[in-house]
Amino acid sequence: MLRTKSVNRLVSTARRKILATACVYAIAATVRSSSAAEGNAKVSKSGGPNEYTPSATTKDDVQIFYKDWGPKTAQPIVFHHGWPLCSDDWDAQMLYFFRKGYRVIAHDRRGHGRSSHVSEGHDMDHYAADVATVTEHLGLRNAIHVGHSIGGGEAARYVACYGKDRVSKLVLVGAVLPSLIKTATNPGGLPIEVFDRLRNELCANRAQFYYDFASGPFYGYNRAGVKPSQATIWNWWRQGMMGSAKAHYDSIKAFSETDFSEDLKNIDIPTLILHGQDDQIVPVSDSAPLSAKLLKNSQLKIFEKLSHGLCTTHADLINDEILSFAEA
Repeated sequence: MLRTKSVNRLVSTARRKILATACVYAIAATVRSSSAAEGNAKVSKSGGPNEYTPSATTKDDVQIFYKDWGPKTAQPIVFHHGWPLCSDDWDAQMLYFFRKGYRVIAHDRRGHGRSSHVSEGHDMDHYAADVATVTEHLGLRNAIHVGHSIGGGEAARYVACYGKDRVSKLVLVGAVLPSLIKTATNPGGLPIEVFDRLRNELCANRAQFYYDFASGPFYGYNRAGVKPSQATIWNWWRQGMMGSAKAHYDSIKAFSETDFSEDLKNIDIPTLILHGQDDQIVPVSDSAPLSAKLLKNSQLKIFEKLSHGLCTTHADLINDEILSFAEA
């Protein structure tokens, strides 16, 4: 009996030592990986993107990370992600269109994901200019741009300011257009207090705020009869926590207080507008139909009971809609 207890103690002690050693190695590997990533970013900055950190450098010295999959000779589709996420949020779309033979590109907005976590430049003019840097860097022509939420605003500003001779079609999904905030000229918008509350919750406990946001209104998981996907919630949370809190804080102003009316008026390429009827983040009544009226050549589709996160919850539906529009 005593011998058995002694053996068990030895095994337990050995196990603890092995686990402690594994933790040390894991930490060391993480540090080496971070150092390597920093080194790769420097190489990318001076000598162009490499196989580890594909990125483009903006005029104000910001590294914009991007994904670029598929044949370089195929028609490009460029994806613009929502707040406070990154290019990973487009995985379901990028894999779908890659398999259809398209060249698919998605970037992490400055301050988000794997792009530089800079303090300044978190506004629509910088965001659009950053996209122009990436598209010029990759030599993209005849591209279809797809933007979700704040990404829709970014895509619209890019197309209006830089898209001539480079963009063939535009898709806006749950987009923050023409303007979200309530003003004298936009009486149906949301009051400033709504966005102040977002800022306050982000400052108080960003991790909890992001978990609650994804668990509730973003995907409509707060609606009766809707079964939440924990994997989807944690993936949203993961993407949000990859980014800079400062960038996320500043971009609330960018997506809520920017008026895109003039951008929409200046866009004459075919534009598809997709929106969920039960979007609790960007209410449909003050967004999609108004955008359609300002655009010169648009198609509007509103989906009953769908949420703001419809690109994830109903990826098959959205992918088919975009494909039909792309091939028309």
